[in-house]
Amino acid sequence: MKASKFSDAQKAFILKQGADGAPVAEICRRAGINPATYFNWKKKYDGMTPQEMRRMKQLEDENAKLRKLVADLSLDREMLQDVIRRKL
Repeated sequence: MKASKFSDAQKAFILKQGADGAPVAEICRRAGINPATYFNWKKKYDGMTPQEMRRMKQLEDENAKLRKLVADLSLDREMLQDVIRRKL
């Protein structure tokens, strides 16, 4: 996935402007983002501080690694059980 050119603090600032009542079209024009990007950020990060955003990204990365590890181990287990079944 492509890294964002916006820092967590910038994203939080942009979302705060929207929460303060500024028109979304104006916020997006000034920030140089698509309104769809704004709404995706809002869905994902609304109400978070930059530290919470970083922590959430770390947890998502860790979760992805753990899911991959579980998938690999499950595949290994299936292969070993298949070998055992063939020997019996």
